Amino acid sequence: MLAFLIQRVLQAIFVMFVVALIAFSLFHYVGDPVLNMLGQEATEADRAELRARLGLDQPVVVQFYNFIVNAAQFEFGISYRSARPVTDLISERLPATLELATISALFAVIMGIVLGIYTALHRDSWLSRFIMTASLIGVSLPTFLIGVLLIYLFAVELGWLPAFGRGEVVDLGWWNTGLLTRSGLASLILPAITLGLFQLTLIMRLVRAEMLEVLSTDYIKFARARGLPRRAVHLRHALKNTLIPVITIIGLQLGTIIAFAIITETVFQWPGVGALFITAVRFVDIPVMAAYLMMIALVFVVINLVVDLLYYAVDPRLRVQGGGK
Repeated sequence: MLAFLIQRVLQAIFVMFVVALIAFSLFHYVGDPVLNMLGQEATEADRAELRARLGLDQPVVVQFYNFIVNAAQFEFGISYRSARPVTDLISERLPATLELATISALFAVIMGIVLGIYTALHRDSWLSRFIMTASLIGVSLPTFLIGVLLIYLFAVELGWLPAFGRGEVVDLGWWNTGLLTRSGLASLILPAITLGLFQLTLIMRLVRAEMLEVLSTDYIKFARARGLPRRAVHLRHALKNTLIPVITIIGLQLGTIIAFAIITETVFQWPGVGALFITAVRFVDIPVMAAYLMMIALVFVVINLVVDLLYYAVDPRLRVQGGGK
C-alpha cells in the first residue's frame, strides 16, 4: 500500500511540474505583461522599473523557480486587468464554481447509478427503453445547447426558474453561498442540470453495461441457485463488482465537471472561476490564465490520486498483486 501511494504521489508531482512549465511559458510567449500593464505611452524607465519589480529581468531559470515556489503557496502575482492579487480574484469566485460543480456531480453520480441499475435489471420494460432513448439526447447535444433549451423552457416559457445569475447569496466570512436562500437554490437548478446531464448519461450507460455483464457471470448464477434474495444478489454481489471500473470513470468525470464549467457559467452568467477565465482570455490576463490552468491540473491530479486509492481499496486483486510483489 505504501509503495503504491508513493508511486502515485510521484506521478502527481511530475504532472504538476509539467503543467507549471506550460503555465510559466504563457508569461513569455503570450503578450508582454509590462506593455499590458503600462500601455504604449509609458517611458523606458517606467517599463524597466516594472520589469524589475515583477522579476522579469532575472534569468528564465530563476523566474521559473520563483514561479513554482509562489504557486506552491497559491501566489500567482497581480492581475494585469484589475491590478489585484490573482488569489483574491479566484477566492471570491471559487465558492460559486465549487457549489455548482458539487451539486452537478451529486446529481450525475446518484441519478446515473440509480438509472443504470434500473435499466439493467428491467431492460425489457418500456420505461427502461425510454430512459435509454432519452440518454442519447444527453450524450449527443452540446452543453451550451442544452442550457439554452432549458432556459427557453423553464425560464422564458414557464417562468419557473431564473435564467441567469446566482441569486441571493449569504456571506459567511470565508465563504459565500447561495444554498441558504430560496433564490440561490432556484438559480442553481438549471446550470446544475446542464452541467451534470452529460456525465449522468455517461455514468448511467456505463453502470448498465457493467451490471449486465456482471449479472451474466457464473458466481451470480451460483448465488441465485443458493436461494439468496434478489436484493442481496443485485446490490451486495453484482453492484459491488460493477462499481469497480465505474469508480475510475466517475473520478474523471468529476474533474471534467470543474474543468468544463466554463461553458455552463458563460451560458447562465454564473459568477464563477470559469467566467473569470473567459474574461482573462479576452484581455490576455496571463496571471489569471496561469492560475486557472494550475488549479484545474491540481483538481485532476487530486481526484485521480483519490480514485487510484479507492480502486486499490475496492479491488482485492490489486492488493494481492501488491503483496505478492
